Amino acid sequence: MKIITVNNYNELSSTAGQIIADLVSSNPRCTLGLATGSTPLGTYQYLVKRYQAGDISFKDVQTFNLDEYCGLPRTHPESYFRFMHDNLFSHVNIQMQNRHIPCAEGGDLQSQCDAYNALLRQATVDLQLLGIGSNGHIGFCEPGTPFDQETFLTQLAEKTRQDNQRFFNSLEEVPTTAITMGIKNIMQAKSILLIASGKGKAECISQMVNGPVTEAVPASALQQHPNATIIVDEEAASLL
Repeated sequence: MKIITVNNYNELSSTAGQIIADLVSSNPRCTLGLATGSTPLGTYQYLVKRYQAGDISFKDVQTFNLDEYCGLPRTHPESYFRFMHDNLFSHVNIQMQNRHIPCAEGGDLQSQCDAYNALLRQATVDLQLLGIGSNGHIGFCEPGTPFDQETFLTQLAEKTRQDNQRFFNSLEEVPTTAITMGIKNIMQAKSILLIASGKGKAECISQMVNGPVTEAVPASALQQHPNATIIVDEEAASLL
C-alpha cells in the first residue's frame, strides 16, 4: 500500500487526476472503475480540463461505477447515473455503450445485481477509483461485508445515510438500499486508487492503513492488494 500525502484537496484532485490521465494516455482502451460522492469531484474536473485541452480522449475508454441507490429514477439529481452524467460523462467523448452503472430503479434487483456482476466478470478493470466512508466502507460495502462478496443488494448503514443526508432534503429521503460492487470485485482491479480529504476521514484512514485486516473495516482489505495507492490530504492523514 503506497501512501501519498498532499497539502490540500486541490492537490489531491490534481494528483489523482494525473494518475488517471496518464493511464488513459498510455492505454486509450483502458477500463476504469469510478466512484461518486464529493471527494472525486475535483478529480473529474481535472480530467475534463485535460480532455478539453486535447491531452486525453475517452473515446475507447470503458467505465464501471461502483454502486447506485435503489429506487431513485436515473434522472433524480442524487442518482449516481445523474452524478456521472453531470460531472464527467457529458463533458468528455466517452461512448454511451462503454459506460456501465448498476440499474437499481426497480424491478428484480437481484437480477440486476447478477447482470452487473456478469459484466464485471468479463471485464478487466485497470484502475479502480475509490473514496472511503467514515465507517470504513468502500463502494457501499458496509462494515461486516464478507471479503469474498461480489455485486449485491446492500442495506445502507445508518451512519452512511446520515453522512449522505447533506445531499438530500431530509434523512427520510436518503435511500435505504443500494446495488454495489462487492469487495471481491473491487480487489480484482489491477490497481486501486483511494482518495480521502478532511479531518472527518482521519480515523477511518488510520484504521484502514494501520489497523488489522478485518471485515469490520472494509477498506482494510486494500492492505492485501498488490497495487493500492492512497492519496490523502494533511487533515485526512493526521492520525497516520
